[in-house]
Amino acid sequence: MVYKARDKRPHENRDGRNDRNDGIVALKTIELDADEGIPSTAVREIALLKYLRHPNVVTLYDVIHMADKLTMVFEYLELDLKKYLDACGTTGLELITVKSLLFQLLQGIAYCHKQRVLHRDLKPANLLLNRSGVLKLADFGLARTFAMEVSSLKSEVITLWYRGPELLLGSTKYCTEVDIWSIGCIFAEMVNGSPLFPGASDAKQLETIYNRLGTPDPSIWPGMTQLPLYSEQPISTFVAPQQLDSLVPRLKNDPDGLDLLGRMLQYDPAKRISAEEALHHPFFNELKRRPRRSSTGPHPSAYPAPPAQQQQQVQQQQQLMQQQQQRDRQEPEDQQQRQ
Repeated sequence: MVYKARDKRPHENRDGRNDRNDGIVALKTIELDADEGIPSTAVREIALLKYLRHPNVVTLYDVIHMADKLTMVFEYLELDLKKYLDACGTTGLELITVKSLLFQLLQGIAYCHKQRVLHRDLKPANLLLNRSGVLKLADFGLARTFAMEVSSLKSEVITLWYRGPELLLGSTKYCTEVDIWSIGCIFAEMVNGSPLFPGASDAKQLETIYNRLGTPDPSIWPGMTQLPLYSEQPISTFVAPQQLDSLVPRLKNDPDGLDLLGRMLQYDPAKRISAEEALHHPFFNELKRRPRRSSTGPHPSAYPAPPAQQQQQVQQQQQLMQQQQQRDRQEPEDQQQRQ
């Protein structure tokens, strides 16, 4: 469970954290089993986030370990990309907003990859946003470090809709390319307003990918026939690939956007663009011509206000927070009067 809270300690006792949110933090609590102890996902997340420091990676402030509960204290961001996409409907985001958020996502994951960390669960729900348009990677429970020579890893990682075809076919030797496939899926989802490959099972997920990108063969994906589950996922019919602009119609007149998406969604992992290379793609030239307003990206202010209903909810939350702050300030005065 994740809760919103406020740190009432004096500013000088807050471990040097940024107090632009007036001490507001996010508390992620995990109930502990006396026999099993701390879950491995929590241990991994804590270890990595204590080490990773980047403007596009969520900050872990503190860890509170109690007998029956573990609480991680994170910086607070108002919402996640999934909630924002849901609030904006099925029309997708403005392209300048897509560019800003995608650029920040690539900055965060390029940093992780340089630190030899695979996220392995990139999806809209794990990307946090604030009202200034800053995006931060979160939920590192499935993340892990990797060496130059990638050893055997689990293939049952990454939420199904964002899982690369090599993982669906049981590959246990993979690297940063699995994150790039996920980013390609997120890119298309921001443009379309709906998931690109919504499969209901591993088999259906592969079928959905094949139906949209065409059925792969060894000529475009060498080594696919050697993957562990290839024989269990027989290809009964061969489907010709659809044109990318038919899958993301709003990019039809944006050849740079189609090129970047296509390079992210390559069947052969070795042919996928890296996060660092993607940051220099011409698709982002428009952002780079704009004034730089933040270290998190060239133009994070290109973040539109949410729809009216969402805006009303935000105003209500702000009013409640102001009322709570007034009550908090009143408490010391009341105590002094009683004394």
